Amino acid sequence: MSECGKLIVVSGPSGAGKSTVISRVMEQDKSVVFSVSATTRKPREGECEGVDYFFIDTQHFRKMIENGELLEYAQYVDNYYGTPKAPVLDNLEKGLSVLFDVEVQGAMQIKSLCPEAILIFVIPSEFSEIEKRLHARGTDSEEKISQRIKTAKYEYSFAMEYDYIVLNDMPDTAADEIKSIITAEKCRAVNRKKYLTEVCSL
Repeated sequence: MSECGKLIVVSGPSGAGKSTVISRVMEQDKSVVFSVSATTRKPREGECEGVDYFFIDTQHFRKMIENGELLEYAQYVDNYYGTPKAPVLDNLEKGLSVLFDVEVQGAMQIKSLCPEAILIFVIPSEFSEIEKRLHARGTDSEEKISQRIKTAKYEYSFAMEYDYIVLNDMPDTAADEIKSIITAEKCRAVNRKKYLTEVCSL
């Protein structure tokens, strides 16, 4: 019997290092595929179209909202981010788990639409690490960093809406925790009761 895939929603403030952790998970677990989001922001150095994001303009993004083509969307630091529905549904039908990297607004939308989704919030063990990492990037102005820190504090207020909190002080350890969460969720009795039907009437 094939098992259905899981919706895995990973969020975390800018500077939490969630993209690195997600990359480790994807490298090590081939039953998990990444849900590529659409965004109106410009690509960063090294990012690839269709791999990291679908980079589109604001007009195109708003048209996708109007047409109901997004599972969720949010505006974050002057840019839009959203998840196209079609590839997600296609992968779930194939039995693959789909991992989302979305902001808290999007995560709450997914939680509302898909209560079975597994929500994971990624943060370092100390908030000061957020500011340190943002400065180390060398890509943002001091004003932009201050804005991101303010946004991070707001995002922290949603942490208890998530099912799990993963501490990212070491990316490999954080990736192992996420993989363990996915395995545990697949093994829940409610998800495997079909294997009991030959013996029990359920």
